Amino acid sequence: MTDASATAARRPGEPALTALGLAAPGPDPADSSPHSFPGGGRWRTEIPSCEGPEALAVVLEESARLDVPVHRISQGSGVWMLTDAEITEMVGASAERGVELCLFTGPRGTWDTGGSVRTDSGGAGPRARGHDAVAGCVEDALRATGLGVRCLLVADEGVLWTLHRARTAGLLPADTTLKVSALIGPVNPAAYAVHEQLGADSVNVPSDLTPAHLTEIRRVSAAPMDMYIEAPDDLGGYVRMYEVAELIRRGAPLYLKFGLSRAPGIYPYGHHVRDVALASARERVRRGRLALDLLERHGAAGDMAPLGSRLPGPLTRFDTPA
Repeated sequence: MTDASATAARRPGEPALTALGLAAPGPDPADSSPHSFPGGGRWRTEIPSCEGPEALAVVLEESARLDVPVHRISQGSGVWMLTDAEITEMVGASAERGVELCLFTGPRGTWDTGGSVRTDSGGAGPRARGHDAVAGCVEDALRATGLGVRCLLVADEGVLWTLHRARTAGLLPADTTLKVSALIGPVNPAAYAVHEQLGADSVNVPSDLTPAHLTEIRRVSAAPMDMYIEAPDDLGGYVRMYEVAELIRRGAPLYLKFGLSRAPGIYPYGHHVRDVALASARERVRRGRLALDLLERHGAAGDMAPLGSRLPGPLTRFDTPA
């Protein structure tokens, strides 16, 4: 990455628009998030949908080739779709590069037998249906952390609270972090604060939230936020690269999540979709390079958190039962 300090901070098109008499008002300092990651920095990066060791190898190779710094890699199909050997290989490869590995937990309603998720209302969506689904998520969490995984992705508030209680009780390692999926991401500050209280260490908000919405959230919570800069089609397909600097200003501490629109679905992953998964993994890193290039051109790339950092800092929690 180039030295961002060599480029004066500016908004997209600002010099030309000012010369044409079309300048926009300057940003209001009151809108800026006062928060940052522990150890410094206001943004980290995440490459999602990294479904196994092969995809992880592609992401690490491409990130080195394109000079894309990566803080976290996440997987969407679930712990249960990986063998112990595959998880162990992914843990080792991630640790070697100082990248956090985040695996999804357990059964989800969208793959369950409940018919309501196929209706127009979506029913309960990806949440864990019934005790057995929660138990499956807990089993995945115990298995993954036992193999060295330290970040778990959840799509159910009950599972989030249960895993947080397990962490507090010492059933999961104390340094395990819990990440809320975009599939249930909160859309208002009150809901965001509730997820933090339930044990979330980072929260993936829907990618259609406006910069003003991010400011509203930052008035009540300092929990790290994840946001697709480019979202998969099933999450809207939004491409928001020109907004990256403003999203950081409003939403920090923020994970810039590089998804991919116009790409076939690959969940739950298997070798029948291998070629698509590997090509998509490669292109996600390239999309990250495009977004980081924009940050550099706009003089806004200098606030990246140190590589290898992963913990969220002090957060507010509900009291857990004794």
